[in-house]
Amino acid sequence: MNNFCKNFAFFILIQAITITPLIVSSSSDPDQGHHVDNTRRSLLFKTWRVHVVNYMSNRKTLLVHCKSKDDDLGIHNLSVGVEFSWKFRPRIFGETLFWCYMAYDNLHATFEVFRDDPYIFAKCDYGDCVWIARDNGIFLKDISSNQDEIRYDWVQGQ
Repeated sequence: MNNFCKNFAFFILIQAITITPLIVSSSSDPDQGHHVDNTRRSLLFKTWRVHVVNYMSNRKTLLVHCKSKDDDLGIHNLSVGVEFSWKFRPRIFGETLFWCYMAYDNLHATFEVFRDDPYIFAKCDYGDCVWIARDNGIFLKDISSNQDEIRYDWVQGQ
């Protein structure tokens, strides 16, 4: 096999590994720790996690429907204190985007939970994005400061 074929096969293998999301519906994975290394190359090979947590009052059930361009993660009904999470690797050429629709009672919100954005990278401590649904809005946990920042308001209607 000539060098071109070997190099091409290696390139295809790397593409398959980094482009294919590793979607898992689990919140019991052991924490692998966080390493703040914001070089683009290291971000490409990093496994990211997104968590959506219901911290509503009065036993309100939160409907959550998250997806990307390529993956529909399904509809989940979260009781208070319950989390839905998944993990993935960003696309090698960027443009990784996940968004969620959340609703309870007659209120809803639709927003991006992950995108290739330095702001999101920093707030998520380069690994874990934690979105918290509360009665007064949707919050993003700033992992480094351990502060919850309101990011989105609930919208009335369907």
